Amino acid sequence: TDFFDNREQWENMADKVLFTGKIDQYFDYEYGQLEYRSLWFEHETLQTENYQGNAVVNYNDANVPYTRIIEHKHFEFTKSDHTVITREYPQEWTPGREAYYPVNDEVNQKIYTQYEKLKAGSNTLFGGRLAEYKYYDMHQIIGSALSLVKKEFA
Repeated sequence: TDFFDNREQWENMADKVLFTGKIDQYFDYEYGQLEYRSLWFEHETLQTENYQGNAVVNYNDANVPYTRIIEHKHFEFTKSDHTVITREYPQEWTPGREAYYPVNDEVNQKIYTQYEKLKAGSNTLFGGRLAEYKYYDMHQIIGSALSLVKKEFA
């Protein structure tokens, strides 16, 4: 579902709306477009029972073009004679590509600070990497979500 295809409907559906998309897009790029990083994925089925022994293995060697390999069967502990892996590659973000991560530099932070001020008084809650324009690891985003809930419902 694209929030912007039916924005008015979603915003009128409840007293509060949680938005997790790009904050600059939400505010119609009023202060300019923020920069993002993107990814692309390569999927492969392998005729082996086990490829890497874990769900996720991260790679940080400059000679390896991908950042991680995901072996999906290890998330659910599936038994089969083959496996499916996904290689995750970094990709420059351009409009039309999926945004995954913010670009945390001084220029983008100044733009984000302007958008952050527009949030005040809104019935929209902003959460996640794109809406908060902040890099989060999984444990951090869970903490951020819990803090937001506590603040809103305390």
